[in-house]
Amino acid sequence: MASPKTLNIKNLKALGVERLAELLMDVTADDADARRYLRMELSAAQNPQSLEKEIRKRLSTIAKSGSFLDYGKIKKLSKDLENLRRMITERVAVNSRENALGLLWQLMDLADDTLERCSENPELLMRVFQNVCQDAAIVAQKTEQKPEYLAECIGNYILHNGYGQFDDLLFLMKDALGQTGILFLKKKFEKMLGEKKQKPSPKERKIVGYGMSGPLYEDEINGHHSKNILEYTLKDIADLMGDVDGYIGRYTKDQKTFPAIATGIAERLLEVGRAEEALTFLDNAKHRAGGYEPYLDRFAWANVRIRALETTGQEKKAQEFRWWCFDQFVSVEHLRGYLGKLPDFEDIEVEERALDRVMGDPDPHRALDFFLLWPDLERAARLIFSKTTSLDGNEYELLTAAAQMLDEKHPLAATLVLRSMIDHILANAKSKRYYYAAKHLGECESLAKRIDDYCGHMPHQDYVRHLQKAHPRKTSFWEKVI
Repeated sequence: MASPKTLNIKNLKALGVERLAELLMDVTADDADARRYLRMELSAAQNPQSLEKEIRKRLSTIAKSGSFLDYGKIKKLSKDLENLRRMITERVAVNSRENALGLLWQLMDLADDTLERCSENPELLMRVFQNVCQDAAIVAQKTEQKPEYLAECIGNYILHNGYGQFDDLLFLMKDALGQTGILFLKKKFEKMLGEKKQKPSPKERKIVGYGMSGPLYEDEINGHHSKNILEYTLKDIADLMGDVDGYIGRYTKDQKTFPAIATGIAERLLEVGRAEEALTFLDNAKHRAGGYEPYLDRFAWANVRIRALETTGQEKKAQEFRWWCFDQFVSVEHLRGYLGKLPDFEDIEVEERALDRVMGDPDPHRALDFFLLWPDLERAARLIFSKTTSLDGNEYELLTAAAQMLDEKHPLAATLVLRSMIDHILANAKSKRYYYAAKHLGECESLAKRIDDYCGHMPHQDYVRHLQKAHPRKTSFWEKVI
């Protein structure tokens, strides 16, 4: 049972209305934002129109501000805007959804200018504007706004999306727009894109600077940015309309060979039962040589290709490709999939062969990650013993997980992993991570009690003396060692 002194609604109610009002006046005496919030609550209690007027007034004041925003100001403004958002959705919308939507539009109008004034990471403000987009979608769906009007508003925000704050707006608004609104926006953007492709006459073009290749024209600089937005949005619209061919048609012939794009096209074709075409796009994808292609793009491409092969009835090829994927990525997912398709008892021999393949992988970190996920802690320990000097102590996420998993049954392997992180931190004088190095050293001391044979590696006390000799001047580290 909570103490009567605990700060909660029940205990505060016991103070009585008059005492609570006195306390509110005291605690908000030097807090202009809090007093403004209280005045808005009073306005809401008085009449909705008064509250709407207060909110519009505050939004207009914020819009007129031109000062740069450091972290402290970003935090303060984010709280202010969040309070306004809540007032609109929790107070105004109860009485008038149309008026609430208008205020949410006004709040969204602040986005580009406000984010541009940030001298620090604007993540807090981005979160507020993304929340406003979600609220606007909910409120818009419950109003009787014409789809064409909504499409005009949404199109405007998409075109003024300098920081990506409205990236999800179209998809959030799909139900409110309906097919009528989406089609209206499609025609509007297609018309705008057609106009962008028509260059103005030489006399109408304005030079805004010069580059290595000659003059820079205003229409080329501004037009290229807005042209990309239009093209990307038209792809999204095709997706919303379920128009796979329209989506594909928005890409050039060369773009369709990019693995990430080919994968996206293939996924959509599979959804509509066009697996043969999906496989063609996947097989025509041009992968970068030398392993420079993003890992996740190549992994996604591989998984969709397996689906396409199976959907077209090519089970044998799908199985062969699974093994290829396992070998390429050292992938737990693909090996499990491969083994799951084998006849009973045959999988045991193949599994052993596969795990031996992982043990011999040239990248010990990739192999260690595999054995932790499989899991096979016995092999993980053996890998660490054979590759101790090859471990990169900067791979702290992987190595920390390894130390934790190996702690109970393989204390020496866990110790060697912890030492690799300690050595890396101290050798590179990463003072901000000295706390972790000291913590790891303490863990090594605890593990030493369960190690009878160090198998040629330094016992714990010898390792500590080695560190003292190698890093005697790193006092901020030794101060943290207990």
